[in-house]
Amino acid sequence: MLNIHIVCIGKMKESYLKDAINEYSKRLSKYCKLSILELPDEKIPDKLNESLSNEIKNKESNTILNHIKKDSYIICLDLKGKELSSEDFSKTIEDLSLQTSHITFVIGGSLGLSSDILKKAHQKICFSKMTFPHQLIRVFLLEQLFRGFKISNGETYHR
Repeated sequence: MLNIHIVCIGKMKESYLKDAINEYSKRLSKYCKLSILELPDEKIPDKLNESLSNEIKNKESNTILNHIKKDSYIICLDLKGKELSSEDFSKTIEDLSLQTSHITFVIGGSLGLSSDILKKAHQKICFSKMTFPHQLIRVFLLEQLFRGFKISNGETYHR
């Protein structure tokens, strides 16, 4: 069974998002072994400059890198990543499951990910060019994983 590890910055605080994550996690248990690791986010000061922003992204990204298994295929969620249809995403996961048993999805904090972690990624994907809270992206990712497994298995899923 495919191991999918989601490493993300920040604690989920909103109960409605936690409920969605729990529901999709339960649904995904039929298709993969899922784990979600929430790592602490760095405090962002009111007056933020580029240097401070990079420092925060580097700290958060280093924390993330310490929690990624060495043999894992790394997919970073990034605004500059490739946009995929649900069918293409499904095919990507299906193809990867033939090559590896571990896929790690990385979701950065409010400021995104450092260039160092983006260079280590095997792939970068973007769900939308619009900006969404990183907590909501977790729900998007889980929903698309579930949809992708349904597509791969030829199972119906509401449209």
